[in-house]
Amino acid sequence: KICVLTQSKEIDKIAEKIKSLRIKAGYTSYENFAYENDLSRVQYWRMERGCNFTINYLLKILKIHKINMVEFFKELNE
Repeated sequence: KICVLTQSKEIDKIAEKIKSLRIKAGYTSYENFAYENDLSRVQYWRMERGCNFTINYLLKILKIHKINMVEFFKELNE
């Protein structure tokens, strides 16, 4: 099922931040990042596109990047 991108600007910012963290970590492919970190490729793809967010999955991603929620969201407001 393809995600319809009709979310808010805030969700777009979160999705872009998740993608930028992956790229900053040296992964050009979301698939490789998901595979190497034991994440569902489909679920991770959806997160990077702002679809189907869950707090648990976001927390998993933040843990992988060794960043907490305060740091993650603080940077989004700057």
